[in-house]
Amino acid sequence: MKDFLSKKAKSITPYVAGQQPSGENIIKLNTNESPYAPSKRVYDAVKSITGKNLRKYPHPNGGDFRESAAKYVNMPIENVFCGNGSDEVLAFAFQAFFDKEKKLSMPDITYSFYPVWADLYDIPIKRIPLNDDLTINIEDYFFCSGGVIIANPNAPTGIALKKEKVELIVKNNPENVVIIDEAYIEFSGELVCGLVKKFDNLLVVRTLSKSQCLAGIRAGFAIGSKSLIDGLFRIKDSFNSYPVNSLTSAAAAAALDDKAYYDKISKKVIETREWTQKKLEELGFYVPKSSANFVFVKPKGISAKEIFEKLRAKGIFVRWFDKDKVRDFLRISIGTDEEMKKLISCLEIIINKEK
Repeated sequence: MKDFLSKKAKSITPYVAGQQPSGENIIKLNTNESPYAPSKRVYDAVKSITGKNLRKYPHPNGGDFRESAAKYVNMPIENVFCGNGSDEVLAFAFQAFFDKEKKLSMPDITYSFYPVWADLYDIPIKRIPLNDDLTINIEDYFFCSGGVIIANPNAPTGIALKKEKVELIVKNNPENVVIIDEAYIEFSGELVCGLVKKFDNLLVVRTLSKSQCLAGIRAGFAIGSKSLIDGLFRIKDSFNSYPVNSLTSAAAAAALDDKAYYDKISKKVIETREWTQKKLEELGFYVPKSSANFVFVKPKGISAKEIFEKLRAKGIFVRWFDKDKVRDFLRISIGTDEEMKKLISCLEIIINKEK
């Protein structure tokens, strides 16, 4: 059969998403989704979109979603950009701010989509090793030759940088765009989007997939100086003038407007995370302190891969990365209290059989 792929399509290694199992009695703790339903306001907003609305194109700049996002982060609307999930926003940012002449700096253990985008857009990268305790040494990111991208809290480690440390990285890269990916920030509390008012080279990217319980909607946004936001629009308008559809805009706006509901959800996830971390430590796991809606754990006396496979056989799905430095770890999303209790019970059986 004739091969019609371009050289680029042949050479890239695509991102591999977490498995999406289906069926009854499945406990899905492998993709960092929220275990809770979205706000009722979201359902009401989606229902309000009638056929009359859908026959027209959506607002090219995000419509109600953009307005609500600006209010949510207390920024002028010209400092906000909306897209189909933070992944799309980040892909636009890679094209808008990074070039093939300068290396993009990132941790060697981070969100695995970053190097995929870099490869796709021919951007060279510099992988900076984490410390032995999986933390970031901020001085490694001072005066980089090109841009900087850091997930904060980091993925898959869940470890967060304090706001003052993020500020030092931005301050010491005056000629580079620094992207801080805050996908999990609602479970941490160390928001940095306010620094955009101080630094015109900072772009903060957020998603509604995690804390707003809307992974199925695909909604994300960025906060930055007007010049950075204009740069994102230049890329968007050269790719798709209407990326955020009417249903997504309505659902995202409704979610961001119901902050009280989601604050309760985030608090519940944090409480369950702390309980889970304590129980895992009692079972002998090494558990770095997480500031996300997941924990990154290293078992003792049994391989991470073996636990991954034995849990999957029992219908419990967690994430195992077959990569250097993280092969001995599991990433476990925080589910409901009932789901996490079942996880701990299964782990107790698995580990006790190994003793």
